[in-house]
Amino acid sequence: MSASTIHRSAELLDPEFMARLDQLDIVSRKIFAGKMKGERRSKRKGQSVEFADYRNYVVGDDLRFLDWNIYGRLERLFLKLFLEEEDLHVSILLDTSRSMDWGEPHKGLYARRVAAALAYIGLCNYDRVSLYAYADTLRHELPGVRGRRLMHRIISFLQETPYEGSNHLAAAARTFAVRHPQRGVLIIVSDFFDKGGFETGLRYLLGRNLDVYAVQVLAPGEIDPTFAGDLRLRDVEDADVAEVTISRALVNRYKQNLQAYCQSLREFCTRRGICYLFTSTEVPFDQLVLNYLRRRGLLR
Repeated sequence: MSASTIHRSAELLDPEFMARLDQLDIVSRKIFAGKMKGERRSKRKGQSVEFADYRNYVVGDDLRFLDWNIYGRLERLFLKLFLEEEDLHVSILLDTSRSMDWGEPHKGLYARRVAAALAYIGLCNYDRVSLYAYADTLRHELPGVRGRRLMHRIISFLQETPYEGSNHLAAAARTFAVRHPQRGVLIIVSDFFDKGGFETGLRYLLGRNLDVYAVQVLAPGEIDPTFAGDLRLRDVEDADVAEVTISRALVNRYKQNLQAYCQSLREFCTRRGICYLFTSTEVPFDQLVLNYLRRRGLLR
């Protein structure tokens, strides 16, 4: 990686941290075949250089894979089988709606760092990595990046994509499912604060037989707000205004509602085979990637 790329990566990924990511791999709980041979072994039989097994020859098989040594000894035709090398598609659906542009530590920057780390791990393993920034629809795309030498394109995409629009996962997921029929691993990084709900959008993605991971990122001020008194609150996404008096009872009710919402997201994901991960931006980023994501099975 060039010095200029390392310099531009500094805000998202520290160079020393990037070196620690080199040995990690994104885990697919399923094996997916791509359109070209990649660097990931599958249990399917194909034409790579690693021998797997033999089977009896049948008419129509490729004669190039006959084992003539066995034929010379046994006078029977056997076909050599090899481990298939498959191309893994890793897609990252990043929430860049205006609600992500908030918090301390900043929620949007934290989410982009997660996306950058996962993309870099995919590129190091020669997976085919695609990034999609969404709000009310898919607003920006960087499809089909492959090989760590192209990490500068990932960094540029993440640094230059603005926060805009309101979160509407259903519309974005529907567009993604129509445009991108290939199977693979899909990682959604979002706060999942969607007035339309998350269920429809996740169902669109499950309909594509994707191996889905949902990473919910919230700021500490959202988890445990410290506001008090009479306030005039404005929704950063749709400009809705509400005048409220913040009391201890109201804060407690807010926390209960937030906990119930996150629990419903977790249960929805668990019932449908989606791996759900929750993090606060207060969690040190390196610990999230190197420890938590590995324990939860997204990385190894």
